[in-house]
Amino acid sequence: MAWMTYVSHWFEQDDWYEGLQRATMSQVRQVGLLAAGCQPWNKDVCAASGDRFAYCATLAIYIYQLDHRYNEFKLHAIMSEHKKTITAISWCPHNPDLFASGSTDNLVIVWNVAEQKVIAKLNNIKGTPACLGWCWNQDNAVAFVSQKGPLLIWTISGPDSGVSAHKEAHSFVSDICIFRWNTQKKGKVVFGHMDGSISIFQPSSKHQKHVLRPESPEGTDEENPVTALEWDPLSTDYLLVANLHHGIRLLDSESLYCITTFSFPTAAVSVQCLAWVPSAPGMFITGDSQVGVLRIWNVSRTTPIDNFKLKKTGFHCLHVVNSPPKKKFSVRSPNKNHYTSSTSEANPPPNVTHNQEFSLPPGHVVCCFLDGGVGLYDMGARKWDFLRELGHVETIFDCKFKPGDPNLLATASYDGTIKVWDINTLTALYTSPGNEGVIFALSWAPGDSDCIAGATSRNGAFIWDVQKGKMIQRFNEHGKNGIFYIAWSHKDSKRIATCSGDGFCIIRTIDGKLLHKYKHPAAVFGCDWSQNNKDMIATGCEDKNVRIFYVATSSSQPLKVLSGHTARVFHVKWSPLREGILCSGSDDGSIRIWDYTQDACINILSGHTAPVRGLMWNTEIPYLLISGSWDYTIKVWDTRDGVCLDTVYDHGADVYGLTCHPSRPFTMASCSRDSTVRLWSLIPLITPLQINILADRSWEEIIGNADNAMKQGTPPLLCGKVSRDVKQEAEKLTCNPHMKKLRLFSECLSPPGGSDNLWNLVAVIKGQDDSLLPQNYCKGMMHSKHLVKFKTSEAQELTTIKVSKFGGGIGAPTKEKKLKEAAEIHLRLGQIQRYCELMVELGEWDKALSIAPGVSVKYWRKLMQRRADQLIQEDKDDVIPYCIAIGDVKKLVNFFVSRGQLKEALLVAQAACEGNMQPLHVSTPNGASCSDDIYKEDFNEILHKVINELAEWYFQDGRAVLAACCHLAVDDIELAMAYLIRGNELELAVSVGTVLGESATPATHYALQLLARKCMMTPMWNLAADLLLMTPDNEVQLVKLCAFYPGCNEEINDLHKKCNLPPVEECILLAEKAHADGNVFETIKYYLLSQEPEKALPIGIDFVKGCISSSDWTLDTVYPVLDLLSFIPTEKLLLHTCTDVRNELLILCGYVGALLAIRRKYQSIVPALYEYTSQLLKRRVVSVPLKIEHLSEELDAWRACTQSANQSLEESPSTPPSDSQRTIYETLLKRLKEEPLKGIVGPDYVTGSNLPSHSDIHISCLTGLKIQGPVYFLEDGKSTVSLNDALMWAKVNPFSPLGTGIRLNPF
Repeated sequence: MAWMTYVSHWFEQDDWYEGLQRATMSQVRQVGLLAAGCQPWNKDVCAASGDRFAYCATLAIYIYQLDHRYNEFKLHAIMSEHKKTITAISWCPHNPDLFASGSTDNLVIVWNVAEQKVIAKLNNIKGTPACLGWCWNQDNAVAFVSQKGPLLIWTISGPDSGVSAHKEAHSFVSDICIFRWNTQKKGKVVFGHMDGSISIFQPSSKHQKHVLRPESPEGTDEENPVTALEWDPLSTDYLLVANLHHGIRLLDSESLYCITTFSFPTAAVSVQCLAWVPSAPGMFITGDSQVGVLRIWNVSRTTPIDNFKLKKTGFHCLHVVNSPPKKKFSVRSPNKNHYTSSTSEANPPPNVTHNQEFSLPPGHVVCCFLDGGVGLYDMGARKWDFLRELGHVETIFDCKFKPGDPNLLATASYDGTIKVWDINTLTALYTSPGNEGVIFALSWAPGDSDCIAGATSRNGAFIWDVQKGKMIQRFNEHGKNGIFYIAWSHKDSKRIATCSGDGFCIIRTIDGKLLHKYKHPAAVFGCDWSQNNKDMIATGCEDKNVRIFYVATSSSQPLKVLSGHTARVFHVKWSPLREGILCSGSDDGSIRIWDYTQDACINILSGHTAPVRGLMWNTEIPYLLISGSWDYTIKVWDTRDGVCLDTVYDHGADVYGLTCHPSRPFTMASCSRDSTVRLWSLIPLITPLQINILADRSWEEIIGNADNAMKQGTPPLLCGKVSRDVKQEAEKLTCNPHMKKLRLFSECLSPPGGSDNLWNLVAVIKGQDDSLLPQNYCKGMMHSKHLVKFKTSEAQELTTIKVSKFGGGIGAPTKEKKLKEAAEIHLRLGQIQRYCELMVELGEWDKALSIAPGVSVKYWRKLMQRRADQLIQEDKDDVIPYCIAIGDVKKLVNFFVSRGQLKEALLVAQAACEGNMQPLHVSTPNGASCSDDIYKEDFNEILHKVINELAEWYFQDGRAVLAACCHLAVDDIELAMAYLIRGNELELAVSVGTVLGESATPATHYALQLLARKCMMTPMWNLAADLLLMTPDNEVQLVKLCAFYPGCNEEINDLHKKCNLPPVEECILLAEKAHADGNVFETIKYYLLSQEPEKALPIGIDFVKGCISSSDWTLDTVYPVLDLLSFIPTEKLLLHTCTDVRNELLILCGYVGALLAIRRKYQSIVPALYEYTSQLLKRRVVSVPLKIEHLSEELDAWRACTQSANQSLEESPSTPPSDSQRTIYETLLKRLKEEPLKGIVGPDYVTGSNLPSHSDIHISCLTGLKIQGPVYFLEDGKSTVSLNDALMWAKVNPFSPLGTGIRLNPF
């Protein structure tokens, strides 16, 4: 196994403890990512291969991969190695894992997508690689070219590696726009030029330079460049060429003859991109550049076969996905909002016109639009499989939450627009008109106003009314100088401050009246209004100083000038919680904390290796400060002692903006030159606080004042407005204030992504009146009793709105006259069934179905079923009415599920359960028919099946909270709790479980036990005891806690007393007595609580070895003993005298952990646990009744039997398990028994598990694969596993995979 080479040195040594740290994970968790849009500057910026497609933002390449299980594309990786604009990408035709990219910093890179790494780099090439493409005549060569040539060919590896120039392709008269290799004839290549001509080269043949230039319309002298160029995939000679002002031509490259010129509906249409459809010979598609019209053509006709208007904005490039993946390729997110917003620019998919002359080719088109939008369009089904509207295509300089709505985030970018996003669905809701040059900063109007102020590089400042979609005010006092920052005063909403390169900080009223003009000796980059004094503003200046001005006086001199930075000061930020305290970030890489009242710098935070840009104080914890830098990192600081608490490396370029909303103080957004916005949860930084809330500790331990919180060593206390509001709200209630407190804190501490939805469902289950549900309830996962009701009213609203349709297709088809005549005759003879069959043959289903009841209802029903089956085959939405008319709920639900339209499936299943879908009762001779109850049971089963699918879809998407919402919607509390626990949302699980009460009790207790384990590392021993005391039958759990507690004797006895356990001194006597009575479990328990816990080891291990030696042992007899033993203090376990028993304990825990992992279906770690146990057996001297061969047989049997059970139909069948493997596996299952807690079976999957990270590529030491999502560092500080694997490992085997005897605690 790959990972063994990685960690095997650990297994060689018995007593390797020195230098080990505690295993760690990041304190800041990525919980959301807003991908960039596709850049509109260069041609070849999208590509596809098999089940992946890629597009380029300005600095990064985004790769989406098909998830076969759900038939949908998910963001798989972000490749960002280029530091300047990417010019082109090209996928390797011979290897779907490789692609190449070029950029304006004269760099070409070859990537391996599967491993997400660079495999070759070509630096300092002459000229920019404006176009590039893999050579079809060589396996490992990439060709690229700058404007005039020559064409350079880079052989990446092998004896001929290096760069060589094409012998003929050089010295062109006109610049090259694009080139393409012929796929059929090796070495044949064509170039398109700026003057509209093309050049063709092929081996052993005369080359043709600058030929076939289209004639310019009379009287025009403008350039007519080649905008697109593609070889016919089935021909060696035919070629499609598009010119900017001349439409499209089909050319013969041998005879240099124009075969066809294709004509557009109007002369105004221009085409920038075209592509052949590989699945339909002779067909190609084009995208208009003014409006997003996709046109489908056949070479046999000069006009388009069909036109679809897909978007209001024009196409930039498109690419047909070559080979459809194994599964039926029909992808739709069950959550429509996930990709297309309600105000989406995208048009609804056009209706299918009746009877088409040409059937549309099955094919998927990657569409990139001029506004940065990216989508995948299914031509056959005429629908978007995926659409990501609008995206910034350049550096995002600033981001801010709307003061009145924590779900709305505005971003300002180099691309000249401000966009407003819904952070729950990560979709764009609004975009500003654009053409503003660069927008450096933005500031929302205070309160609930819908206006945003923006600062630009050359157009002054403006106020944009978001709802009206227009600019309502402009400020030009700085002239053409760039404005670097804008700040709307939130204490006095009439004042707006700007600072500029002209050296002025200007304050004016919103209607433009000048109030102050503060002159600085150099450019001013940042300003910030004090949050405690409405008349005080601070500025950061190029001259390295921070200045503070008092706006209430007429003086233009600063109150204070704060000096100390050694380079320019960029941003300044006042503390929201501490009067007179502010921070400044500088190009010297440091952040200084100033106390303005003392004129002093009170702390310097050093750690960034490049200029500091983003700065953000936390609005609840007064000492928490977060900074972003040009070194690509985000750092979290404790300003009390200047310690950096965490560093985040996920952005792929400079980090500019940081923001959080006061009502969600621990959810942060960041923006960067990598064109992404990322959402982060800061909750792990305040774990003790969260546990205090859950354990119902006093308000003094949760809420404090800033002065107390700033004392060194004080655990975090909430000091902001939101926490005070929560306290006020909770204290109003006389009954159950703890429940209310849990909900209010949970809503303010949880990141977006379902926690509000979860609490609404909890309220519905607890019987809250429907009128109290918030307005946005119907947008999320609704309770099943509301689903049909709310959707019905939504439909009624929609019927009042006229929907405009875009023009349809082509004229009526030709009819088969003879069949038609025959059918008419049959009809006149009364032979209705024959008429119907002929109509079906003619494709006239509607006529057949309207007459069919004349034969019989049974026949009509059969015919309806045939039509439905045919439409399902064709993957057409038209099947829906047929299934509903005959009440075939199962077929319709399966149709939706197979397409990944899980929300649609849920709606149908729920409607059926409520009796809205009546199966047709076809009466039988004796008058009997199926009872409605049987159907009701069937429908309920279908409903739960769909809910399970939808929950699993959310869960696999890293959204455990929404998965839990699905189960709460049908009152399945047990499964809802299980999903929260498997998503490691332990605090939320305890809060919700406490409110839901009895039905959630077992899961709540399990979550409390895991949380107590988390507290043991933090370390918060008393809190851990409080949590465990909230559970019944808690003695064994409390014993584990006290056994592992590292305090002095007196502290240990205090904890024993709290936990109702005997003092340490008594425990040794109780252990000896239990030992004499032959009670193994009690003996171990009391020895662990004594001063000599190591005495428990041999007794427990002998007991376990004895059990395993017998043939009929079960997991439940040995696991409790091993679990208890594992809580021996680490320093005792690592004693030299304990070496042998330690090794035996590690081996037995490894083996029993593997069995537990099989029982819990932790598929990803089962092989690693077996391998870990085998390695320890091989390398350590022990005597345990386990043999390596036996372990290996067991693992093979498990693999064979589970693989054959999980095989999907499309996969090639694996070898079926042998009889002996079946026997071994059956014995295993008998040993395992059932998992006692329903629903916690299945892998763990935390929020953010599928979010790609830009930087540090960590390889898991368990699987040898790259880790996607959160990473967990083991105790050597180098080895890593994914957080998901770490959680599963720790739940079944408490000891580290490195075999050191150190406990894992990733909770």
